[in-house]
Amino acid sequence: MASFAQFLGRRVTVQYRVGDVLLPASGTFSADSGRSIFLEQHVEQRGKRSYFRWEIPYPFIHKIEEAQEEAVEEPAQAEASSATQDAQQAAAASAASGSPSPSSVPLRPKTV
Repeated sequence: MASFAQFLGRRVTVQYRVGDVLLPASGTFSADSGRSIFLEQHVEQRGKRSYFRWEIPYPFIHKIEEAQEEAVEEPAQAEASSATQDAQQAAAASAASGSPSPSSVPLRPKTV
């Protein structure tokens, strides 16, 4: 059996077999015991941080590859940038129609 230690600490996507079905799992490659690999995924939901951990035995691994790095925004930042873009689009639309803007100051996004 091959060792997968070269993926240690990296974000990976794994396809593994459960019966006749291939399932995907993605997360940070946290350990390699020589018989199984362990993936971790940290999640924040409703202000509470938790994590999931998978143990996938070597014989069940179908494919493993390093995940592509994506620019992941924090949810609050994504909402703020969306609200700012909406405000800018509304201001541009009212300026194009010739109607005066009620406020030239951009709206601030609400924070939770």
